[in-house]
Amino acid sequence: MTASPASTPAAAQADFLAACEREPIRIPGAIQPHGALILLARPDLRVLQASANFGVVVGPDAEGSCGRPIAELRWGSDTFCRELAQWCEGPEPLYLRSHRLGQQAFTVSAHRSPQGIVVEFEPADDRVPPPAALYPMLRRFLERTERLADVGELSDRVAEQVAGLTGFNRVMVYRFDEDWNGTVIAERGDGVLPTYLDLRFPAFDIPAQARELYRLNRLRLIPTADYQPVPIVPAHCPVDGAPLDMSFAALRSVSPVHLEYMRNMGTVASMSISIVVDDRLWGLISCHHAAERHIDPQLRAACDFLGRLVAQQIDARERAAEDKERLRLKQVETELVTHLARAPTFQSGLVERASHWLGLVNADGAAVITDGIALTAGSTPPIDAILRLAEWMHERRLDQLYATDCLSAQWTEGAAFTDVASGVVAVPISRIHASFIMWFRPEIIRTVTWGGDPAAKVSAETGRLHPRASFASWTEQVRGRSRPWREAERLSAVDFRTAAVDFVLKRAEERAQLTEELQRSNRELEAFSYSISHDLRAPFRHIAGYAELLAEEEPELKHISRHYLKGISHAALSAGQLVDDLLHFSQLGRADLRISRIDMRKVADEVRRSLDLESQERPISWDIGPLPDCWGDPSLVRQALFNLAENAVKYTRKQPETRIRITGIERSADVLYAVEDNGIGFDMAYASKLFQVFQRLHRPEDYEGTGIGLALTRRIVERHGGTIEARGTVGQGATFSFSLPRRPEA
Repeated sequence: MTASPASTPAAAQADFLAACEREPIRIPGAIQPHGALILLARPDLRVLQASANFGVVVGPDAEGSCGRPIAELRWGSDTFCRELAQWCEGPEPLYLRSHRLGQQAFTVSAHRSPQGIVVEFEPADDRVPPPAALYPMLRRFLERTERLADVGELSDRVAEQVAGLTGFNRVMVYRFDEDWNGTVIAERGDGVLPTYLDLRFPAFDIPAQARELYRLNRLRLIPTADYQPVPIVPAHCPVDGAPLDMSFAALRSVSPVHLEYMRNMGTVASMSISIVVDDRLWGLISCHHAAERHIDPQLRAACDFLGRLVAQQIDARERAAEDKERLRLKQVETELVTHLARAPTFQSGLVERASHWLGLVNADGAAVITDGIALTAGSTPPIDAILRLAEWMHERRLDQLYATDCLSAQWTEGAAFTDVASGVVAVPISRIHASFIMWFRPEIIRTVTWGGDPAAKVSAETGRLHPRASFASWTEQVRGRSRPWREAERLSAVDFRTAAVDFVLKRAEERAQLTEELQRSNRELEAFSYSISHDLRAPFRHIAGYAELLAEEEPELKHISRHYLKGISHAALSAGQLVDDLLHFSQLGRADLRISRIDMRKVADEVRRSLDLESQERPISWDIGPLPDCWGDPSLVRQALFNLAENAVKYTRKQPETRIRITGIERSADVLYAVEDNGIGFDMAYASKLFQVFQRLHRPEDYEGTGIGLALTRRIVERHGGTIEARGTVGQGATFSFSLPRRPEA
């Protein structure tokens, strides 16, 4: 592989990885020279391609073999041809037999490919024990290890077993992490090669396509790193015109970069056995030797079987540990959900059971974000940072789960909160809003020892990228990462999300049903009050009218009788006014709002002039400050301000000097208005009664009114989406504040 020189180590590394990913490692067009290979067509087993050394290793020569059925070759009468033909018709994925072809003993292996049958020949090693002798060894290994609970101890045993079987100078068990960095967790060696135990190796030592090949083809042998590749003849397969795919070929030639890597490491021969757990490359059993070393295919098959046994044992142990943790977390979830069912709100229930909430995923902090509000427990970032993180996650349209042990690598703001939130798990509880449940973990500062400086090097002379040459211990302090989230913890978060969403939906349905019932009751009450009010207006007018007529037509009535008639007339007029107010109150609930911009200064001036005309007998000192505009229904907003100002005029009547102040302050989403007076005030203990219909804090004989004005004002304000409150002190006055939208969309 060649590439142009890179200006920085990071750029060189990126170029190195890109070049490795482009390298055609599955179709190298050549094999290693310790065996020979042919491609046969089905069903006649005609030779389509052969390695150039086929004649030397097996005979006849490659060019002379192409186009001929194997039965016509000089050893065609051998039982091999019959057995291979029978295997081709059966279901077995791999053929592996020992055969004597001519004067030479070979171990022959074969596998199917879309291009035909790939057959490989390797000279047999008479020193290798027969397969029957290997099975007792494998059985003993299984008996010794099946009771081991610790994966590290199991890894140490398998390294010992493979070293004893193969005689390699160094056998390591190499485990991948989530980022595909590998760590040597077990090692057995004879001291010829240096130890790499506990060292870490970077992900780009084994590029992604190489890892995938390790997953598919679980054993690879390189007897010597100094071999000369043997080409395939012809170079392209006659079946499809493409190079021969040797993904599953044991003799496949390997990348020149990998051979250089071996030489840099001081390794002449190597063998790797893949540990594949749940169809994922968990790690490797990596074997190294300081001199050339060949391992017979039968012995390699035993090592492959050993690797599969270990993979199953690791899978069983990890699954058992995960299942145990899963059950424990499920118990925590059950207890928390049981409490939530009794809590007044979902959010408060979480905060009340903070230990269970954190324990769901073994976190140090947690937050629940709904309606732009965050409630937290434990160690968390600041509230404003949590809200920004929720918006960032919402923009990513998370569907089920977000989990990371290095938040700062994905969200740049996260670098400021690594001490509490290097690791984050989050689940959405709304598809529309930025509503999430989050858990946090702090960073764990670790010192990692790498097997050499993990940087690829660029040749100054040729510009060619080379793998690193040094494997001496090289330490690095890793920051910004938390303890990784286990699969059981991730599943616990997802399960709790389901329970939380069901809980929220259930409460939403209950609220919707209650709202529907309240709306129906309100409609019935409004219809009833409208009907009563409408039907009562005429009788009260009649009573007042007849009382006046009786007083006019009977001039001789006694003084006491006239007093009674005057009382009847006054009561009838008051009742009529009360009916009018009730009618207005009931109509307000059904009336549509006609929204427009309102000049509140102009409205306040109109209200002042109206009230000055009604109270000409006493002077009023008005202080109307700057009043920002708002949005609402002009007639209703005027009514609300008039009611508050009229109350101020009424309840300052007994003061020697009347002072009324009207102010307004712009806020982020609304405008807050206030009407302040120096009247008789009220006791704050009774403030909750002020805005209720017919509730009065003073005697009607002292201050006239129906007790509906403030209730009507609150309904007007709330219909605009605002709020109203009152503050007062007995003998010192009162202040009524209300808010209205400052924008039409509010």
